[in-house]
Amino acid sequence: MTRLRPFLISLVLLLSSAANAGSTVENVRVWSENEKTRVVLDLSQSVDHNIFTLRGPDRLVIDLKDSRLAESLAKLPKGAGAVRSIRSAVRSNGQLRVVLDLSENVRSRSFTAGPNAQYGDRLVIDLTRAGNLQPVKRASEEYRPGRDIVIAIDAGHGGHDPGATGRRSKEKDVVLAISKELARRINAEPGMSAVLIRERDVFVEHRDRIAIARSNKADLFISVHADAFDDSRASGASVFALNLKGANDEAVLQLEQRDKAPVSVGGVSLHDKDEVLASVLFDLSQNASLSASLDVGANVSRELGKVAKMHSKEVKQKSLIVLKAADMPSILVETGFISNSTEENKLRDAGHQALLARAVLAGVRSYFYTNPPPDTQIAMDLRREPSSQVRYVIARGDTISEIAARYNVTPAVIRKANKLSTDNIRVGQTLRIPVFTGG
Repeated sequence: MTRLRPFLISLVLLLSSAANAGSTVENVRVWSENEKTRVVLDLSQSVDHNIFTLRGPDRLVIDLKDSRLAESLAKLPKGAGAVRSIRSAVRSNGQLRVVLDLSENVRSRSFTAGPNAQYGDRLVIDLTRAGNLQPVKRASEEYRPGRDIVIAIDAGHGGHDPGATGRRSKEKDVVLAISKELARRINAEPGMSAVLIRERDVFVEHRDRIAIARSNKADLFISVHADAFDDSRASGASVFALNLKGANDEAVLQLEQRDKAPVSVGGVSLHDKDEVLASVLFDLSQNASLSASLDVGANVSRELGKVAKMHSKEVKQKSLIVLKAADMPSILVETGFISNSTEENKLRDAGHQALLARAVLAGVRSYFYTNPPPDTQIAMDLRREPSSQVRYVIARGDTISEIAARYNVTPAVIRKANKLSTDNIRVGQTLRIPVFTGG
């Protein structure tokens, strides 16, 4: 068996390459919204690809292995948002190169998505203004790279699935608006970035939602919903995490499928592990994920309670498919009861949507400032020791983010130095501002 393994690996790779050959780009779609541009390549089948950025002039290059444009795609679409124009060419090695000419400096993120009720295989490229995602670079030192904490935001339902309905609105619409507001606020938070599972009125299969979050290496998955009940008096927001029965059922399902399809936890494949080791690895990852889900859920619930009535102050646990990622903390937020006319009006109101988004972000931020992934910029900032401190007295109109920008530090550093769990400050309050010099 040991001697056969290299041959088998080569055979698998060869078959995999053959299966991916001959992909066709059936359509190219591009649109822009809330300072974010999305480009989608509709494919005849999944394809190996490589994406990189070139400067002078700025452009994003997408190389697709053994691919071509469909004959029906006679003309590529015009640009939108950060994309000035789109062009393509077939290279001598058989790769199709698609070039996005950019009108501004952007940060890109890509992921593949499988077929759903409306579309087939897709390659999705999201472009966001670089300034929205990067903490301030200090003039006195070279910026030390650290990745953003990535939050996947899943607006529930969509497309043919309207979710719960109220007198004047559908769940799928109000939760999409709330999700977009939450994403906007996360992208404005230094050291964090958001991935919207859906940005418009389409339906995404439940396990595809998890797959999209995982392909973007999300640190947290938040599914946003609105509740409903036969009794129109029912009201209040709730936060959910996975229960033990759901966790156990998922463990059994994944471990049974590992010989039929790729199954991994935390980047570790379970396909080649024996039954006992695979079970132990899955259990460890799942327990850590569930514990983190309960912790971040408690933070979000506490912050929501400051701006909205709570149907339950405790984090509820339920067996829901979108909460079953074994390697990613996941919570579901019920923002209120759309079946309650008073709460339906609030859920439709942009001001209330902003309050909900701000509260969810505050809970997420509180959790990650205490538990930052070690390779993130927030973790690096929190570990650094200042060379000195200045004292700053809050004036009318001041905000934490503006003060941080003024002193070339991140808001997280100011919060840590002053033991602040939120951004609430008052006129006349004195803050300690850490000052960093050198590399």
